[in-house]
Amino acid sequence: MSKRALVSVSNKDGIVEFVQQLVDQGFEVVSTGGTKKALQDAGVPVIGISEVTHFPEILDGRVKTLHPNIHSGLLAMREREEHQKQLQEHNITPIDLVVVNLYPFKETIAKPDCTFADAIENIDIGGPSMLRAAAKNHQHVTVVVDPADYETVLSELKSGDNVTIETKRRLAAKVFRHTAAYDALIAEYLTDAVEETEPETFTVTYERQQGLRYGENPHQQATFYKKPLADHASIASAKQLHGKELSYNNIHDADAALAIVKEFSEPAVVAVKHMNPCGVGTGQTIEEAYSRAYEADSVSIFGGIVAANREIDQVTALKMKEIFLEIIIAPSFTPEAIDVLTAKKNLRLLTVDVKKQSKPEAMLTSIHGGLLVQDEDTYGFEDANIEVVTERQPTEEEWEALKLAWKVVKHVKSNAIVLTNGQMTVGVGAGQMNRVGAADIAIAQANDRIKGAVMGSDAFFPMGDTVELAGKAGVTAVIQPGGSIKDQESIDMANKYGIAMVMTGVRHFKH
Repeated sequence: MSKRALVSVSNKDGIVEFVQQLVDQGFEVVSTGGTKKALQDAGVPVIGISEVTHFPEILDGRVKTLHPNIHSGLLAMREREEHQKQLQEHNITPIDLVVVNLYPFKETIAKPDCTFADAIENIDIGGPSMLRAAAKNHQHVTVVVDPADYETVLSELKSGDNVTIETKRRLAAKVFRHTAAYDALIAEYLTDAVEETEPETFTVTYERQQGLRYGENPHQQATFYKKPLADHASIASAKQLHGKELSYNNIHDADAALAIVKEFSEPAVVAVKHMNPCGVGTGQTIEEAYSRAYEADSVSIFGGIVAANREIDQVTALKMKEIFLEIIIAPSFTPEAIDVLTAKKNLRLLTVDVKKQSKPEAMLTSIHGGLLVQDEDTYGFEDANIEVVTERQPTEEEWEALKLAWKVVKHVKSNAIVLTNGQMTVGVGAGQMNRVGAADIAIAQANDRIKGAVMGSDAFFPMGDTVELAGKAGVTAVIQPGGSIKDQESIDMANKYGIAMVMTGVRHFKH
């Protein structure tokens, strides 16, 4: 008795060659619509789905495989006598192999001109039904959803006249991952369309980007996944031009560097170590910006990740080459810059469309046994309700420095203090258990550059001690959210030292 295969694919890569070899192995092939035509055009013998169902494809192809003659052939358990008897009574032939992949929903919604109607029409119904039925009955049915598995299936058919149960089970698991991801993407699209902010279940899907050598530490296994429609202005969509494979920590730090540099419209360079900016510089040119980012902390930048929002030219590349950097991220590199930087074998060069407008995303943080979901912190200086609360107003130069401090402190681990002049950071205090401790670190790092610098704080001052420390060190202006019951104590301390203090009403905790 010949075996029967059911083939219906939207991705036709390699399908003609695969099915021809199935026929050579003694399979009769049932197919639908465009797949049937492609096989017939190639001279492959094929049975139309209507010849099996004895019912035409109707409703513009929406209904063609949703039929007992198909699903009984998929779900019948061969070892059960009653199942076999019922198949014979209804003249239904069992299906041994299913090759199906689904309508291109992801590709459809990725199109800029995709309408809601287009998206809905590309939700596959019959395909997932066949896949799930075949995968449920994988002990008897081999189910293939990925062209990458064609060769494995053919090899096992040729060597043993059947596919091993181990391979069938692996393919069935792949099917359920595939249909789950497909449904998750549809669910996300429709949830966004109806503006549901707190759905009763949270469904997401990601696609494997690459396996990683290890995680944060060598004893931890790790893998990098990306969103199916990842933002073009993201590390997930970056193009690597040179250097060894990215590590878990590289990806994490690169993401942090990119997030900061996207805050700037003027030429800017950000250096990151362990998820915190160690130096941020701006300038008239990208070379000038890099020089300032380097000068901001010439020790910590060693072995760091650098992100720029302008093309890297040869002059800047020559400066970058002078020290050890893990990664350089930029919109592009001139050919001359690439020649300079690729002389370093392991230096990773990544291009990212930094200037492309990013769509805010839900930020996911896993906890043991759960997941925290929150909006991305996109609140900027221009969104804040700025209020000068001291006797002295900031000077024009101080305003520019305060804006820089506020852009950067938002991305520093809390408790966070950032000291800047108008062109670069001069001190960063990150991740401390109290705000005075963060200020101590930033001031010590600034050293003699502290005079005339301004201070940014990610959250309010619980009392006046941090402002007093800043005043004694030579800080001339402060920007902070305000909101403490002791705000007046900080304001009085600022007035005592002639500091201009600005409150934004917006906190930027980052844990």
